[in-house]
This record gives sequence, C-alpha cells and structure tokens, in this order.
Amino acid sequence: MALRNSARQWFHFPPVLLCMIGLSLIFAAAGCRDHAGSDVTPEATGIDDFSSEVQDIEGAISIDGSSTVAPISTAAAESFEKDFQNVRVTVAISGTGGGFGRFALGETDISDASRPIKADELAECQKHGVGFVELPVAYDGLSIVVNKENDFIESLTVDQLKAIFLKEGGATTWQDVNADWPDTEIKIYAPGTDSGTFDYFFGDVVAKNKDIEHPRDDMSVSEDDNNLVNGVAGEKGAIGFFGASYYFANQDKIKAVKIVNPETGLAVGPTAETIEDGTYAPFGRPLFLYVNVKSLKRPEVKQFIKYYLQNAGTLAEQVNYVALPAAIYERATEHFENRLSGTHFLNSEMKKQSGTLAELYLADRLVGAE
Repeated sequence: MALRNSARQWFHFPPVLLCMIGLSLIFAAAGCRDHAGSDVTPEATGIDDFSSEVQDIEGAISIDGSSTVAPISTAAAESFEKDFQNVRVTVAISGTGGGFGRFALGETDISDASRPIKADELAECQKHGVGFVELPVAYDGLSIVVNKENDFIESLTVDQLKAIFLKEGGATTWQDVNADWPDTEIKIYAPGTDSGTFDYFFGDVVAKNKDIEHPRDDMSVSEDDNNLVNGVAGEKGAIGFFGASYYFANQDKIKAVKIVNPETGLAVGPTAETIEDGTYAPFGRPLFLYVNVKSLKRPEVKQFIKYYLQNAGTLAEQVNYVALPAAIYERATEHFENRLSGTHFLNSEMKKQSGTLAELYLADRLVGAE
C-alpha cells in the first residue's frame, strides 16, 4: 500500500516539478564516469568491466622492476584506476634485478620480472620475511634488432651472437662475423645489467658458461628500452636487443633479425605466432609478477591482482605482447586465490629448473615458500 501511495503521489506532482526532476536525472547521468573514463568501452577492449564491484576501495599500490613488463602493468594500472578512483598504482622501472632488490626489503607490493627469481634473490626475500606468489602474465620474444638501413643481415645463429656480444667473440666489425659482410664497426646497444632481459640474453643463451664467457664491456647500456631503440635507429652499424613489444612498436625505425632455431636449423623472426608456438627459439620467454603475500591482505592489492589476472591476456596483446594459454591463467588464479607462495623455477637445491611454462608452473613444483 505504501508503494502504491508513493506512486500515486509521484503522478500528481506539478508538471513544472516533474520537468525539474527529469532534468536533474539527465545531468546526474551525464556526470557519471563510464568504465574507461573515455570513449573506449569494455566491449571494445575486451577488458572485464568492474563497475559493479565495490568502488569504495582506497589505498596505494607500488610496483617496480622490469622495463619489459612495465607496459603491461602500466596498462593494467591505468585501466584499474578508472574503475577504482581512490586507488593509486605507481609503476617504476629499475630493471628486474633492481626491482627484486626493493621487493626483498618489503618496499614494494609487486615486482615486475622478465625472468624467474634467482636463488640469491629468493634468499634475500626469506631473510626479510617476504613471501610471494609467482604469477606468469604474458609471453615475450626477446628481439635482436639492427638498423633499418642494414641490408646484409637477414638472420644470425647463436654462435654468431656469441662472436658479436662476448669479449671472447672478438668481432669488432661485421666482416669479422661474416667475410661477405662490410667492414663496418659494430655498435652494440643493450639493456642495463640489472635488467632481466640482460640476464636472459646472456645467462640463458649467449653466455651460459659464466666461467669462460663474458659480455663485452664496451656496449651502450640503458634500463630504458626506448633509448636502445633510438640508439639502434641512429647507427647504421648498430645491433641491440630488447623485448618484442618495443620492436613491434618501432618497426618503422628498426629491423628484427631472424634467429636460427638451434633444434630445427630454421631462421625464425619474432611474431605473436612464433613466440606462442615456441618456434622463435631460444628467445621466447614468459613474463611475471611477484606479489608480496602480506600485501595481498590489503583489499586494494587483492582487487588489483584479481583485475590484472582476469584481463592479462587482453592487456598483453594491447601493448604488443602475447597472451598465455587460458590454462596457465587459470593456474595463476588458483595460486593467487590460495596464496601459494614460492617459485616454480628453482629446485630444492636452489638450482635453476629448465622446461616449458606448462611443465614447470605446477603447484607441486613450488619451493622456497615463506
């Protein structure tokens, strides 16, 4: 009866008052923010709409680490902040190693990493009581690039990369690498030594034997991959390496070199397809987030990681990376929800594990839990 009486009173409001109420509703609707805070809708981006979630979460989230992972985390942060306006997410870039250094001290909530955590970094985390959940978020293909005007290099083998990038390789000109190539000085642009990309390039592929193989010390290095792009673009005899995202975004400036797959003998370039199917070898790799378990007790961090994982594949592709298989995201979500701490990429003797993401990223392979 009360509802019926209310309705009756509404319909007997004076016409002028009805108009005023209608205009108020129109202006209120106009003042509401859409999902993305722009003309891009969730349907257009494929990003899940969190507008129905509780919007009163507030706080600050700190991220540091890999310059390779930073574009994905930045995209996640910007999109998340538009749904959760009272949360501020900062994304810094100090390289994977630098990020782990801060993370182990409890200075950051999340560490971006372009390689798995190392034994000494894990030990630092344990020393300071920092447990973490290890979450893969995308695939990347480390790209070897040359100047756009370079018309003599189409592909390189790992042995040729050793000749170029190692002290022991001895190549100072392109003719030293191949007698048919010009006598042009080689100028190298590389990520900084704190970079996970540097570690992966040298430690996992080009300089596996650290006792007898050493990176050249005359390389131009930077933690900012944009500086490397500009360096290679500005030197005709230049070569460099960084994540595929920066190559995909700068194909008008630089040229990717095909890499001879050691197993098949075929020269393969970095594309979304070859990175995902593993034929771009040995330079395909997963990218990670490491999340402080204690930080996950805070609602803003918990909600951000939930958002990140639900949208990681879409976000990765938007910034020119490759989405992981759905099964890996499902495993990552289970690890996050159950707070499964530790790493999958070291064994009980703290030695590096080799294998595919599907083989290694399993709950029963976790070591180093808090």
